[in-house]
Formats: sequence, structure tokens, C-alpha cells
Amino acid sequence: MRQKISTRCGIEPLQVNKMGQPGGKPRRRHFDSAVKPGWDIMAAVLSLAPGSRLNQAPGNSGFVAVTHFPHYSIVIPAFNESARIPATLEEVVACVRRQGWDAEVIVVNDGSTDRTADVVREFARTAPEVRLLENPGNRGKGYSVRSGLLQALGEIVMFTDADLSAPMEEAERLFAAIAAGADIAIGSRWLEKGRQTHRQPLYRQFFGRCFNAVTRAVMGLPFADTQCGFKAFTRAAAQTVFQLQTIERWGFDPEILFIAIKCGYRVDEVPVSWAHDERSRMSYLKDGMKMLEEIATIRWNALTGRYNKHTEPIRRASLEKR
Repeated sequence: MRQKISTRCGIEPLQVNKMGQPGGKPRRRHFDSAVKPGWDIMAAVLSLAPGSRLNQAPGNSGFVAVTHFPHYSIVIPAFNESARIPATLEEVVACVRRQGWDAEVIVVNDGSTDRTADVVREFARTAPEVRLLENPGNRGKGYSVRSGLLQALGEIVMFTDADLSAPMEEAERLFAAIAAGADIAIGSRWLEKGRQTHRQPLYRQFFGRCFNAVTRAVMGLPFADTQCGFKAFTRAAAQTVFQLQTIERWGFDPEILFIAIKCGYRVDEVPVSWAHDERSRMSYLKDGMKMLEEIATIRWNALTGRYNKHTEPIRRASLEKR
């Protein structure tokens, strides 16, 4: 089965693997490392949690026994989150089990200097849904989200912030939009303001709306909220958009939406419940200025054809043994 993707982004049709029949004997599959330069470790290096559906097959170095791939992948970028990541994982895993989602939960450790990685590993011992990925140092939220989504195994992949400002159950609203035909579904705090249970301070609202207005004017994005850290993608859309992404810190959200529209993807904005977390690390003055600079970078990338580059899908696995 082939799915055609807009050639304006230089994308070839993506191959969708044919899975074995449910209940059959698990097949041996290997990770394919023939991927885009700079991301060649994505399909090969998976920090798998003990007890997960993917585990090293005894006596078959480089191969794993796979019963099936998860339908959903939930990515959580984390930097120095040792204090709140246990509660976050408890809630996410509880939601996954309560909703009956066939899902994996990926925590991307962004060079934390605290015990974030150790805490996630300890949690994963009793939660096979959870696995940890490590960045090579502190690279930023945009890098972390890109790393996690490109290494995700699900057919629908999403990311959420570690503070769970949008309750995990709200992901059903994103999944429903994708089921209805969207390629990408983005959470919005502003489409239905009454869904905000704890609103931001006025100064944060002011700066956020100003940034959004600039984004809409300069980049032509039609969305009420580009910055909400609650977005879901079909696997095909994520594979295309995130390989073309260049912004690695806070300003990556407008870039991925700009790329998505340029590539002809359908993006639905979905109102979600949301509560502001006072522990947010973003500085609207310092980071806001950097984000304005990154908007200029995005426009320059578009003018110079950066987003027209050819990309190749990162295959999860091959059905056949080498």
C-alpha cells in the first residue's frame, strides 16, 4: 500500500509495512539503518524498557522479536524533570490503560543534570509501555520532540509537555480529528477559552497572543494557537515534517506547521482543556526574542528551498531477516 505525499516537499511515497496476522508466531525483524544522513541512528538505537513488546532476541544480535507495533506513540520531552516526571508517567500510563490504547510512552531526556533518566528507568521496570531516549547533551525542546517522533513506532504519534497542562485524556480529541481525516491535529487553548481551568498570568497571555499575531502575519499560519505543546500526527506526516525541521528550541512549533501546510497536509486545530503550570521554564522576554529570530530563519529557509529537500522515510523494521 502506498500513500502519496505532496511532491512540493521532495517526498517519495512512503511504504507501509504489511503486518503478520494477529495470533500468529512473532516474526524476527531487524532495524533498517538506511535513513537520511544525520538521523541514521534513529531506527537502530532504541532504548527499550525491560518487558516492552520489543526486546532483544536471544542469540540474534541486531534482531528483535516483535509481536506488533503500537498504534499510538506518546512522546514527552524532559529536561531536569526528576521532581514531576514520576507523577506525569503515572498519569499517562494510567490513562493509556484506562482508555485501552495500544500505546508506547517515550520520554526523551534532553541532557538533564538531575536524576530524570534514572527515575524514568526505574519507572519503566514496572511499566512496559515506557522507554527512555537520551539526547547527546542539552539540545532543546524542538530537537527532543523531533528525536522522539522520528524514533516512535506508532501509526499515530504525538507529543505532550511534561507538566501535562493538557490532561492526557484530551488526546482522544486529537485522535478523533485524525480519524476524521486530518493528517495533523493540534491542541488549542484559544478556540474555546472556557476550557482553560487555570489561565496564564495576563503578561504571559499578552506576549503569547502578540507572538501568535506576528506568526500569523509573517508566516501566513491560520491557527489561533501555534504554541500549545499538544500535537498529534499520522506516521507519514511526522516522518515528512520532522525530517525537514531545522529549529531545535522553543520556536519549532511554527516551523513544523509551516512545513505541514507547505507539503499540503490537512491540519485541524482542536480545542482542548488546559491548565497553566506556574513552573514553566520559558522566558517570554529572552525566549520570545529568540523565537522572533527563528521566524525570520523559517522564512529564509522557505525562500532558499530548504523545505523542498528530498527525504526518505525511516522504516521501523523489515519483515524479512537479512
